[in-house]
Amino acid sequence: MELKEILESIVFSAQKPMSIGELRAVLRDTPEKLPDEKHTSEFATATARAVEKALEELVVEHDNANRSYRLACVGGNWQFVTRPDFAPWLQVLVGAKPRPPKLSQPALETLAIVAYRQPITRAEMEQIRGVAVDGVVATLVERELIEIKGEAEAPGRPKLYGTTQFFLEHFGLKSLEELPAAEELRRIQVELATAAKPEDGDQSQLDFEAAPEEESQGESPAENDEKSEDEEEGFDQDDEEEYDDDDDEEEDDE
Repeated sequence: MELKEILESIVFSAQKPMSIGELRAVLRDTPEKLPDEKHTSEFATATARAVEKALEELVVEHDNANRSYRLACVGGNWQFVTRPDFAPWLQVLVGAKPRPPKLSQPALETLAIVAYRQPITRAEMEQIRGVAVDGVVATLVERELIEIKGEAEAPGRPKLYGTTQFFLEHFGLKSLEELPAAEELRRIQVELATAAKPEDGDQSQLDFEAAPEEESQGESPAENDEKSEDEEEGFDQDDEEEYDDDDDEEEDDE
């Protein structure tokens, strides 16, 4: 019996995505000797790196086997998901979920600023964008893409905002380090920063969606008037949908 086989059975049977820490806890808390006399102590002390390496081996094995499902790590949690090619049949099985309204261009720009500059205050967002962001921040919080992370050490103790676990899951990111040019953009001083957006053709760019229908509170009328239809449709791409192999939940597979 190998470590990767045990991990495969745990992830497959779990009712939710499992983190490395949660998988190690299962290994650690398993009795040392099972009824059939098989010893488990050798797996109880498995390091985080050993667990991660075993999971990565499983990813390769499942990909090479060309199965209808695969092992994926999204937002630091591991789970089995079906491949996008099988989405049409699974949509019929579980029912297609209605998509939420697309984010407006101002909301996308603000989300990009938070993603690259977090933790960041509302005043800093407004300094970068040059307009009020009250409305778009409220929208992003409501959509669970950003959340309050704490308070800044500044007069008035302004709230600090950052992205959520759902942000990673929605855009299919393992961690924030997978954001394009993350380290370089974070070093830019706020006074010189502009809304960070991936360049065209970058294979790792986020699959943002924009639509003019949603509110853009905080934008000045003059700025809204200057936008063309092409600009308002920016980042409009079809998301690929995945479904959890265990409970048939849809997951984004970017």
